[in-house]
This record gives sequence, C-alpha cells and structure tokens, in this order.
Amino acid sequence: MYTKPVEIVEVSPRDGLQNEQIAVSTQDKLALIARAIDCGAQRIEVTSFVNPKAVPQMADADAVAAGLPQRDDVTYIGLVMNRRGADRALATGRIDQLGAVSVATDSFAMRNQGQTSDGSVEAAKEIIEAAKAAGKTAQATIAASFGCPFEGEVAEERIVAMATSIAEAGPVEIALADTIGVANPAHVASLISKIREAVPQLPVRIHLHNTRGTGLANVWAAIGAGAATIDASIGGLGGCPFAPGAAGNVATEDVQYMLERAGIDTGLELDALIETNRWLTGVMDKELPAMVGKAGGFPKPADKEEKDAA
Repeated sequence: MYTKPVEIVEVSPRDGLQNEQIAVSTQDKLALIARAIDCGAQRIEVTSFVNPKAVPQMADADAVAAGLPQRDDVTYIGLVMNRRGADRALATGRIDQLGAVSVATDSFAMRNQGQTSDGSVEAAKEIIEAAKAAGKTAQATIAASFGCPFEGEVAEERIVAMATSIAEAGPVEIALADTIGVANPAHVASLISKIREAVPQLPVRIHLHNTRGTGLANVWAAIGAGAATIDASIGGLGGCPFAPGAAGNVATEDVQYMLERAGIDTGLELDALIETNRWLTGVMDKELPAMVGKAGGFPKPADKEEKDAA
C-alpha cells in the first residue's frame, strides 16, 4: 500500500477563482492565501500574470503579490504564459516560483496563448530559463494532456515529446493537466508512467478537474503511478476561460480526506480546510462543489465530541 507523504499545491487563489464571474477583492484573495497557509499549505499558486482583458479576475496580480505574507516556509507560485508575464512576476520580488504553461494542441494553444502548441513549448522553456537567471525556480504544466475541448483525443506520444523538450530547460517538475476533466484512472496511470520513464530526473505533478466525477479516482491512480504532487483547490472551485466546460478542480478537502484516511500524510488540517470552505462559500455567495465541505470529516464518537466541546 502507498504510504509516502503526498504534497498538495493549493491553487484556489488562481485557478479556483480565475473563471468566476463575481469579482473577488484583493483583500479576500489575500485572506484566502493566509487561510490556506493556516491549513498547512506550503506551496500556493497565488495569481497569474496575464492580460487582464483576457482574465479580468487576475487584474490585481501585482497587488496580490505585494500583499503576500513574508514566509520562509511557503513557496508562492505565479502562473505566466510568456516572457512578459515572467518579467512582471519576477519584478514583484515576491514570487518564488514561476509556473509556465504549454498546451498539447494547436487549437487550444491559439485560444489560450495566441500561439501554436510548439510555440507554447518554446515559451515555457524561455520562462524557465528566465526564472533560473533571476535565482528563482520554475515548473511547467502541459495543459489538455488528457484531451482537448477542440481537437478531442491527444496522443500520449505528443505529451511525452513535449515533456522531454521542456525538461531540457531544467524545470523543477513537469505537470500534466486534465484541463477539461476527461481523464480516467487508466489513462492517468499510463501517461504518468510514460512521462516518468522519459524524464526520470523530474518529479511529476498532476492537475485534475472533477468535471465528470472522476477526479478523486484519478488522484488515487496518479499517486499509485508515482506522481509526487497533486494540485487541488479549496471548495473545488476552478475552470479555464478558454476551455468550454472546464469546471471544478479536485477539492483540497476531498483529496485530504481520502488520502489521510488511507494513511497518507498531506500536511494539511481537515478541520481548517472545512472552516475555510465555509468562509469561501460566503465570499462567493454560493454553495461550493467540495463534498467533504458539505458532509464534514469522519464522525467523532459522541463522548469525544462532548469532551471537545467542554
């Protein structure tokens, strides 16, 4: 049985919010980040440095970066699509790690970044090199690794070739993103195994959406196949403005509950995650998708509940 600790990257401040119609204030974004830290998160995707006309929710990226708490034990990630975004993120002096994105198909890459898939690979490599030159680290995500909203099936060989090329630039990890939530456990396990064989020097991170209800099963398959890190979003919020139907990241509280109940340490506190879910529900003024946020954790014996309340 798998029992090694699993790292969870908290992505709610960026991917969780970017596609939401309600404008979330900078203050609330910083409060969400602070709450995530209190829950035990040590890597947080805090914002993205992109064109605010394309992603209005991220228009305050510089303000969010400026307001980040000074923490030596937390890595703040800024998502960037090109060198201009990388330079903006690095200029803040508050972003520890750049998150580069390449896209598996031309159709999606053109909508997401205004360039071809191959162009997005080269852009990711440039971002990684810029981060290293500035004394920072960078990681790279391959979007639409398991299927494209415009072109459908994506060959595993294409993802392996992209990962191999990106690895030449020296990122700290390669992430595979199920951007539209079409992955299944067998596909997840197969692709992770092939990436680990092709670039054994790099850890694999997985970014999963629960669009079709397979998110937790895919998390379990990913861990079994050797993924070192899981992206998750408090409340299960998430989506991509450029990918129709890309709803809902796997929820941090759901992932934590499943793994911790299976004896796998995540470093996160479930009660704090559930409390943050309730707070975020108020901010978003709607019920959030996370299941554990609604149901709560494993029931406590009645005598323990009475003792805790005393």
